[in-house]
Amino acid sequence: MAPTQETATRRRYGALRDFGRLPRVMQLLILTQLAFNIGFYMVLPYLATHLTEDLALAGAVVGLVLGLRTFSQQGLFVIGGTLTDRIGAKPVVLAGCALRVAGLVLLGLADSLPAVLAGAMLTGFAAALFSPAVESSLAREAGERAEAGGPARADVFAMFAISGQIGTVVGPLVGTALLVVGFRLSCLVAAAAFVLIGLAHLCRLPHRPPQHAGEPVLAGWAEVVRNRRFVAFAAGYSGYLLCYNQLYLALPAELRRATGDQSALGWLFVLASVMVITGQLPATRWGRRIGPARAIVLGFGLMAVSFLTVAVAVLLPDATSQFPLWPAVTMVVLLTAGEMLAVPVAQDLVPRLAGERRLGVHFGVLSSAGGIAVLVGSTVVGALLDPAVAAPAVPWLVLAAVPTASALIIALLARRGSLTT
Repeated sequence: MAPTQETATRRRYGALRDFGRLPRVMQLLILTQLAFNIGFYMVLPYLATHLTEDLALAGAVVGLVLGLRTFSQQGLFVIGGTLTDRIGAKPVVLAGCALRVAGLVLLGLADSLPAVLAGAMLTGFAAALFSPAVESSLAREAGERAEAGGPARADVFAMFAISGQIGTVVGPLVGTALLVVGFRLSCLVAAAAFVLIGLAHLCRLPHRPPQHAGEPVLAGWAEVVRNRRFVAFAAGYSGYLLCYNQLYLALPAELRRATGDQSALGWLFVLASVMVITGQLPATRWGRRIGPARAIVLGFGLMAVSFLTVAVAVLLPDATSQFPLWPAVTMVVLLTAGEMLAVPVAQDLVPRLAGERRLGVHFGVLSSAGGIAVLVGSTVVGALLDPAVAAPAVPWLVLAAVPTASALIIALLARRGSLTT
């Protein structure tokens, strides 16, 4: 195919308005992220309030529940990826949906701490199963389609991100409406949604024979460990998830410092969602034009500047006297822009660095590396945000150092030619 013809074809397929032209299995996988996030955000944003007000659990216990839920998800992605490579994506997705249903029902009915912990960890582990299965399946389907003149794989992951972001907006709205009746109803409706998601995948997701059935479990892990350029890439990229999670940890702290409350938090989340929904595809296309290494490095650079902006505002409080929200707004805009530029391009690099092999375990390791970074990094940042522990600007300077280090690692890999596939 001539370059001009290929470019025209990619543009036709890459536009969001041409989503309907994609093969049905790719449509299903992209819409899966929408459905997953609607079901997830119907419940999880309100879990802490439910535990505190309805079950009267102490703050430390609530933190433990939320922490274990996050770890059971991000930290165990590698298990879901390994199972995907050994038994195929479809059974892993179905198992994840079943566990999410069980976890949500348990959360809705739980009236004791052990039951709450079990429900929270089941919902987390469910995502650890189906997320790497869905991502690796989408990567394989999109890669094959791109070779046949379809949309670029990075553009498909951009659609995936947009779909998930729409779910992030819709889910809390549905959850808020259901909370008028009670948290239990939200959980049960979300569970019913995951029953429908599971049925859709049972009927529509083809069962592709696993590429590594019958091989030793540790064979895939050993292959990833031997892939030094992927391990280095995963280590550098892991800083992204830590940065993104600051929307939930450091951003509320900045709002309290600047305005005395967190009333603007919801609007800032809407701002981030609107940016992704309207600008993700153009950002991804531009990132592909400048090259994956440059796009990822620039993305992490924007994340670093987002935190440095708040550090400067903390050091120069008079600069925010007229508009105290500008540091938080700037942080959200730059952090989201960095995510939009870096993430789909990086996801497209994963199967390339993996040699199109063992995509499940490679995506699993990538997410688990991010989970470890969040577990360690957020603990440190959370402590530094306490004025009794560190000066107000210190946590923001530490946060800025994280994406800076990530950008340096990615730039070094690119300079050595390790990202050329």
